[in-house]
Amino acid sequence: MQRTDRRGSGGHDVESLLDELYVMAPPDFVSGREELAAAVKADGHVDDARRIHAARRPTLAAWAANLLLRLQPEESQRFLELGRALREAYRSLDADGIRELSEQRSSIVSALSRQAAVLAREAGHRLSGAAKQDVASTLRAVLVDRDAADRWATGRLERALTPPADFPSSAVGPADAPQKPARAPTGPSSSRTRAKDELAERRRQRQEQLAQARQAAATADHRLRDQSTEQADAEASLQRARDRHDQCRQQVSAAEEQLRQAREEFQRAEHEQQDAEERRQAAAEAVSQAERAAQGAAQEVERLTSPIR
Repeated sequence: MQRTDRRGSGGHDVESLLDELYVMAPPDFVSGREELAAAVKADGHVDDARRIHAARRPTLAAWAANLLLRLQPEESQRFLELGRALREAYRSLDADGIRELSEQRSSIVSALSRQAAVLAREAGHRLSGAAKQDVASTLRAVLVDRDAADRWATGRLERALTPPADFPSSAVGPADAPQKPARAPTGPSSSRTRAKDELAERRRQRQEQLAQARQAAATADHRLRDQSTEQADAEASLQRARDRHDQCRQQVSAAEEQLRQAREEFQRAEHEQQDAEERRQAAAEAVSQAERAAQGAAQEVERLTSPIR
């Protein structure tokens, strides 16, 4: 996926900007595109800004496929190599070999489709069932069709790809097809010998291509098992975290209820304390009045009982 002359007019790295744009989530694509185009135009790169502005927003499935290519470059490269090997080997494979590789590529497409869905979810967007099917369709097209593989390799898909058929003969183009050596005019004996040599060479090439395809499929299968294990571990960790979250939420709810009850009890105690304080003050005032009355009465008694002079 290396590109030459990535710099636009004036030295602006428009290719990197476009790469960045196509991994933006579709809801953010238009605003991101306009922001990038405006910034590039403000720097004086009008042609580059025009290129950015012409970019079309990808569907959710196409975005997920672009995301898979950018965030899983090693797996994506192996997948592209597997597609090349399968296309090269397809014409000369026997029925057992075709069936074996078909089963392997189905599992690989399924695994990469799940990875794309996980990457999309981690980026904040869940793929619908239809979008997941479109991602799988795109990956199958990449295996079948060289043009589809080249388009996906740019990382700038705008819509999902559809495979034309299950490894049609037209999928093997001139660059994919084995090159036949040019024949020189010879006699009958030399022709038979050359035909045998060519047949042996084609068989050798077929075995090499089949071995490459099987190796690529085995590598992808091994990666699939590793990813499946990691996914299972992640799901188990997520479930434990959810259980812990639920437990903590219940504890928080119970603590909040206890706090509410304690506050109500506190308010009742404050009211009772205030009432008791008011009663105490009233009683103290009554005692003071009674003491003053008793003192006055005692003085009156003393006055009345004193001898008259």
